[in-house]
Amino acid sequence: MAKILCLETATTNCSVALAFDGKLIAVKEDNSKGYSHAEKLHLFIQDILKENQLKVEDLDAIAVSKGPGSYTGLRIGVSAAKGLCFAADIPLISIPTLTALAKQIQPEQGDLIISMLDARRMEVYAAIFDANWKQLDKTKAVVLTENSFKEYLDNYNKVTFIGNGVAKFSEICDASNTEFIIETLPSSKEMIALAEAKYKISDIEDVAYFEPYYLKDFVAG
Repeated sequence: MAKILCLETATTNCSVALAFDGKLIAVKEDNSKGYSHAEKLHLFIQDILKENQLKVEDLDAIAVSKGPGSYTGLRIGVSAAKGLCFAADIPLISIPTLTALAKQIQPEQGDLIISMLDARRMEVYAAIFDANWKQLDKTKAVVLTENSFKEYLDNYNKVTFIGNGVAKFSEICDASNTEFIIETLPSSKEMIALAEAKYKISDIEDVAYFEPYYLKDFVAG
């Protein structure tokens, strides 16, 4: 029975889930507006393991959301995952944040899914998926205009946008074939199936050298 701990810290949602053989066993989340990762992440990990009578060494792998997203959030999550994996000598699995976010949309909800995380001002991190969560284009930082994603909106019957970057696009997009799921955040729960699939084929990271996928260089503000 594969026991995988999933960590999601790419946005304000500090989220930890435990899965056995691809099935959710426990989850703890704090999606308040402020970043609580430094205070909450290790407490959530400790609580979930204790409540399920496990030690880190009992896990078969740890999965972490690799980005894009908040620089600080990603650093905290990846540092925690790497530290635990190194100490317990267990594999590290990385999950693209926007892919896990897209998994919150079911196939019957639309022909196309666009995951979108806020990157400040009118910019978002975006990735495009078909109804079965196959990514159709590389993840990009997009400066939103009224013509953004026009090629997809013109060629699909229904396009579903999801994420905390969606609200500002909904204000400037007048296409009628859209559904806007506003202010949704990535969760460790949607990482489970993706982590299980990677674990089965030993698609793991080098613990020593793995770094988050920031997409953009950090600029202090």
